[in-house]
Amino acid sequence: MRQPLPPLRPLSSTGRVLVCIALALFATLLLIAWPPAHADDVEARRAESPYFHVRSDDPALDVLPLKGTTVDVRIAGVIADVTVTQHYRNEGQRPIEAKYVFPGSTRAAVHAMTVRLGERQIVAQIREKQRARLEYEGAKREGRTTALLEQERPNVFSMNVANILPGDDVRVELKYTELIAPDAGAYRFVFPTVVGPRYRSPSASPDNGALSATAHLQPGVASSASFALSVKLEAPLPIADVQSVSHKLESQGLGSRKVQLALADDAAPDNRDFILEYRLAGERTATGLMLYQAPDAASPDAENFFLALVEPPQVIAPGQINPRDYIFVVDISGSMHGYPLQTAKVLLNELIGGLRPSDTFNVLLFAGSNRALSEQSVPATRANIERALKTIDRMGGGGSTEIVPAMRRVAALPKPADVSRSVIVVTDGYVAVENEVFQLVRRNLSQANVFAFGIGSAVNRHLIEGLARAGQGEAFIVTRPEQAARQAERLRHIIDAPVLTRLNARFEGLDVYDVEPTALPDVLGGRPVLVWGKWRGNPQGARLVLEGRSASGDHVDVVHAPAPSSDAVALRHLWARQRIAQLGDDEALVGGQAQREPITALGLRYGLLTAYTSFIAVDQVVRTHDAALPVVQPLPLPQGVSALAVGAESTTAGTAIGAVVPTTPEPAWPLALAATVCVMAALAWRRRRIVAAWSVR
Repeated sequence: MRQPLPPLRPLSSTGRVLVCIALALFATLLLIAWPPAHADDVEARRAESPYFHVRSDDPALDVLPLKGTTVDVRIAGVIADVTVTQHYRNEGQRPIEAKYVFPGSTRAAVHAMTVRLGERQIVAQIREKQRARLEYEGAKREGRTTALLEQERPNVFSMNVANILPGDDVRVELKYTELIAPDAGAYRFVFPTVVGPRYRSPSASPDNGALSATAHLQPGVASSASFALSVKLEAPLPIADVQSVSHKLESQGLGSRKVQLALADDAAPDNRDFILEYRLAGERTATGLMLYQAPDAASPDAENFFLALVEPPQVIAPGQINPRDYIFVVDISGSMHGYPLQTAKVLLNELIGGLRPSDTFNVLLFAGSNRALSEQSVPATRANIERALKTIDRMGGGGSTEIVPAMRRVAALPKPADVSRSVIVVTDGYVAVENEVFQLVRRNLSQANVFAFGIGSAVNRHLIEGLARAGQGEAFIVTRPEQAARQAERLRHIIDAPVLTRLNARFEGLDVYDVEPTALPDVLGGRPVLVWGKWRGNPQGARLVLEGRSASGDHVDVVHAPAPSSDAVALRHLWARQRIAQLGDDEALVGGQAQREPITALGLRYGLLTAYTSFIAVDQVVRTHDAALPVVQPLPLPQGVSALAVGAESTTAGTAIGAVVPTTPEPAWPLALAATVCVMAALAWRRRRIVAAWSVR
């Protein structure tokens, strides 16, 4: 007969402490070693995660085929023509296929690509994306040198160059044009140099589209590729106050109407955006109307284009400021760790510290999870402001970037009907869920203006500018802490200034059609009105009339039509790029590929790179029968971004070319906090027992 078990002896106080510590440590280890079930498949997410580059041990393989990038910028008036030349050379002993992900301007209309292989020049053709991919793969298999340029985001492109033989010198030349609209009298040209790491949530919608994995060099490791940039400025007025807040410049001709600029010898790093700012003498901007007339204007298929750029009315201080509510949405993820988060803290001190007593506000911090300062907005009293700033100041960067749940929470926050709400999002934008965010903002935050602050040296401008566009707000970029005060003041100026509303643009004496935008938005302080379109007829004596309402009453601007020019051919590409961007916004709202056909048609007709069209160049000479080994060209980490941006805490061995570091969501912070509290409480209780015992002695 089985004997009964002896009664369990109660644990001693020391035993209870040890058990509590052991359980807490075990829970913490589980959180560290056992990531969420939806993100533990490294192979499934290999193509979506940023990772650190690992050099191959094979001396016959050239793993750094990009030798240099040269950028030639020519700015005339408000239009920039940019030529980017990428120089590839195979210094190994095996044929390779170079794969390179690189950034571009969100406003760029990429309209040409050529490939130079020795003495031969191959002009790329625009194709539907899938057809271009098939042509590229076929040429690669046949042993022909071929290049494929694809758009993954409006500001992220991928270049594939296959069958680069040992000793080959290949130069790929891209051409694009973009508009440089003045902002409060100042002009700004930006050339992005590096793609920051992008986090994709495991639960992200497929509507966001694919994004190639980006290989990054270890923090502090500079790219071995050279980088050179030159700018030629030509304006109708003398050019004054030229500066770069990102790089040192050498200049010629300052104070004249033609200025030449180049990077100084010690200013070549390509780990941050190149930013050029300048003004025209007399604080005037090149406002007015530009007309492009096709050379074959008599043809029934000829298209003429116009661009109207009109300054808003002079700001008049309102007699009464309506109550306003501010929701600050702050990214504290791993990519914000260090310098970006410190810059964000300076900015938030300026923004929150400058609130008026009549305002209300709230702060929502997000990484893998999110938490709010309060369940609803609180008055902007000095005590509440100081409490918010202390909370923000204690934050460090860590974890993933779950921006979608954070924006959903913002949309659910209660708001009185008579209060004007502004949502201020502060982030580096290193996510791959842009379309999902745009859709959420347009559908759920229509009663608020959304302002986006991009923090860092190479932010995701597609997200920052798209957020502001979807939320009828404005985008800001803060690259250094000392810029925070100026940008905070600019936001206050925009919000406090009366807007120009009920806008209407009409032409007299000219037949216009295909006008963009179809409905003019409210004008915020300091930003010009941009109207694009096509025209027919005789422009002599025609004029554009812009009507609206300002704080002081009716407002009318009249711009007389100039003589048309056949030199402003860039307007053709810029109009098409504007229409494509509008269709892209519509597509993000409904999801899927609802605008695939019209975007494809525009890309093919106007020869533009889009989400559904690509450039393909194929050499006619079969040059090899050996399979080309793919090599991913690594990028430097953006200046100020830490290794946490690519999940450096855990690495998984990859191929000889690279190692994958999956960017998985951080564990739920309440459970981790509970484990930590348990440990701390047990240790504190144990310490009190020891102190008590010594007191008895």
